[in-house]
Amino acid sequence: MEEPQQDDPAPGDLEKDDPLRSTGPQISVSEFSCHCCYDILVNPTTLNCGHSFCRHCLALWWVSSKKTECPECREKWEGFPKVNILLRDAIEKLFPDAIRMRSEDIQQNPDITQSLRAFQKYGNDQIPLAPSTGRGQQQRGGGFFSGVLTALTGVAVVLLVYHWSSRESEHDLLVHKAVAKWTAEEVVLWLEQLGPWASLYRDRFLSERVNGRLLLTLTEEEFARAPYAIESSSHRRAILLELERVKALGVKPPQNLWEYKAVNPGRSLFLLYALKSSPRLGLLYLYLFDYTDSFLPFIHTICPLQEDGTSEGIITKFLDLRDPTWKQWREFLVKYSFLPYQLIAEFAWDWLEVHYWTSRFLIVNAMLLSVLELFSFWRIWSRSELKKDGSVNRHGLHQQTWQ
Repeated sequence: MEEPQQDDPAPGDLEKDDPLRSTGPQISVSEFSCHCCYDILVNPTTLNCGHSFCRHCLALWWVSSKKTECPECREKWEGFPKVNILLRDAIEKLFPDAIRMRSEDIQQNPDITQSLRAFQKYGNDQIPLAPSTGRGQQQRGGGFFSGVLTALTGVAVVLLVYHWSSRESEHDLLVHKAVAKWTAEEVVLWLEQLGPWASLYRDRFLSERVNGRLLLTLTEEEFARAPYAIESSSHRRAILLELERVKALGVKPPQNLWEYKAVNPGRSLFLLYALKSSPRLGLLYLYLFDYTDSFLPFIHTICPLQEDGTSEGIITKFLDLRDPTWKQWREFLVKYSFLPYQLIAEFAWDWLEVHYWTSRFLIVNAMLLSVLELFSFWRIWSRSELKKDGSVNRHGLHQQTWQ
């Protein structure tokens, strides 16, 4: 009788000898979750700071905030973020079923697909042109006169966009429509403006046909239960905070430049001239008479508060604006005293991707006005120096005559 072969170990011995097999079942999906959607990472994209997010979550964050910064630690990223291939392959091998189900859900969401296309287009635009084409040098040329021509072109485009937006504001903007008359599609539009995370609940609100009347009756307990099933407490808090503002106003509060203009046309015209002719007095007016609606969003935009890594930091910009800290006040007062037009340029820069021509026109004008103000100070200083030199010379001549 032949003896059994001893070369092939038993399956149990394989698991004991292979440390990867013995530790594999202990790895859970939560260890590979995205800090934006709190689900398993799909096409994980790692930023310069080391944090990883789903590719579509990062695209939704970029489309909503228009900022090239980490959603968690707010550190600016350099270049265009790429998919972490090593991490992606590891997750797909560990959890193939979860990845397959999650990918199918993502592909069926048109908003995510559109955001990914816009994000990829932004990445393609960041690719530098080859030196041999010579186009890069042409774009850097122009100098002062090119800026003036750009500003004049911007004026024409701003006027066209302004009239076009004014015609549509009466029909499309929710700032003029009572919340009780909102349709289900308008409720979803309001929800999506809270942040990129809100797109996770878009289909649930549409399937339940949540209109304005039903929205006003919903409570936190109902949001937590089916069919809405909003498990994240921070997401529920964000929706409830904004819902309280809507209930108090009766309409949607303005959240961008066009909506603010539609709600306050006279004040917008006044601020336009006040900030141009006397920016310091204009900002003082905002602080004294429009602190909550205008000054707080303004100072939080130009002097942002460095939030911690929690998910509530994502919604702080849109909701529950707190009083500025001493650090924000210090930064604001320095710029307010010496470079007031820079504050306006920084505010316009934050809205560059949303209101491109308007923001560009404001930035160019703020730069030109800053130069004119510096020239005015230089002329005053030069005249004082000339007067001082003249008085010294006259005093010296007087002493020589006396001697």
